[in-house]
Amino acid sequence: MEEERPLYKTILKNKNIMYYLLGGGVSSLGDILTGLAFVFLAYDLTGSELYTTGMVIATTIPYLLFGLVGGVIADWVQKNKLLIMIDIIRIPLILSLVFCYYFDVLTYTYMIIISFFIQCCGCFFNPAHRALLPIITPIEQRNMTNSLYDSVTRGITVLSPFLSILLMKTVGVIHFFTIDAITYFISALFLIKMNVTEDVMDAKKKQVKEVILSLREFWIWMKSNKQITFLFLLTFTMVFMNTWVWKVGLLVSLGEFTKDSKEVYSVIQGFFGCIVIITNMIIPFIWKKLDLAIYTIASIIWGIGIFLLGFTFNIPFYFVGVFIVGIGLPLAGLTRVYILQKLVPKDMLGRGFSFNAVLLYLADTASLLIFGILSIFVSINVIFIVCGIGMIIMSVALKFLVFRRHSVKEETKLMC
Repeated sequence: MEEERPLYKTILKNKNIMYYLLGGGVSSLGDILTGLAFVFLAYDLTGSELYTTGMVIATTIPYLLFGLVGGVIADWVQKNKLLIMIDIIRIPLILSLVFCYYFDVLTYTYMIIISFFIQCCGCFFNPAHRALLPIITPIEQRNMTNSLYDSVTRGITVLSPFLSILLMKTVGVIHFFTIDAITYFISALFLIKMNVTEDVMDAKKKQVKEVILSLREFWIWMKSNKQITFLFLLTFTMVFMNTWVWKVGLLVSLGEFTKDSKEVYSVIQGFFGCIVIITNMIIPFIWKKLDLAIYTIASIIWGIGIFLLGFTFNIPFYFVGVFIVGIGLPLAGLTRVYILQKLVPKDMLGRGFSFNAVLLYLADTASLLIFGILSIFVSINVIFIVCGIGMIIMSVALKFLVFRRHSVKEETKLMC
């Protein structure tokens, strides 16, 4: 029975997986703290919401510019060595901010530059890190390992606000960067301890123009695979309809019921994080394998949660909608990762995850822009309801359209 449904402690006996989880968790903590520090210090230095927004945008542009290239490089080289090298490079970059601060030469412009380069490193680190997991994990343990990894990173997300408050009251915001540098060092140590055997291409013979050819190769493969096409289309749709209502709409909506909207919002996010962790831990015991049918169901559940948030009449009711989203969103996320790991060829995994990341950033940007403007003319509750209905309908409609179109093409080929 244990072989059929491995327990978490059985998986953790694999030292590679243990080092992967620990390194990923530590690295996530540093990333969260650094993200907060950039925003806090940008506002302290400028006192401008516009400039602070510019700092946030600086963290997304690199992924739109180099996200796909990062996936190509991750497919060409040894992923573990690439990850170690990037962690080491990021240490002096992030520590330079601390030195500038104490020498009283830290400027907004320099922060923008360092933020840009740190995120550029992430463009190469993230797809390689995700693509490394299938290499160190037997396929029968992959679902549960993904669940463990997402639970660890989500747990860090829940705990990080409390740690950030403690650090602000003791050592100050600037040392968020110091801790981030330490997490890079620890992450590198865990990666060095991993024993990984990888089959990779000879990257030395590769030329810059081959990056485009490599991306084109993945694009052609992706278009020919109806399951991946559906996965990416639905992913973009769900994230597009979720980002603004979840990151902005929820906070603004709470302001209609209480003056302590920020505090209540933090509590709700903590509650959401706990539900996500519980959901992540339970999923592998319900489904050993995940597929598009489950992804569709998860998307519908996610949409129902967003839909219900449009009918909130008091604060306790928010927790009902958030609870449902806390079930649908992680189920969709784990299923998406599992499907990518299963269907994307090993020599294309880096490109698969980088394409997925770029898609998410595009959806985030489009959602914030479009619904931000729309909220000026339409009530927030209406936007929640429309997005929820849209998520439910598109979950079914896209599957019908993509698979029906593929069937029509196959019939046309047979007739010819």
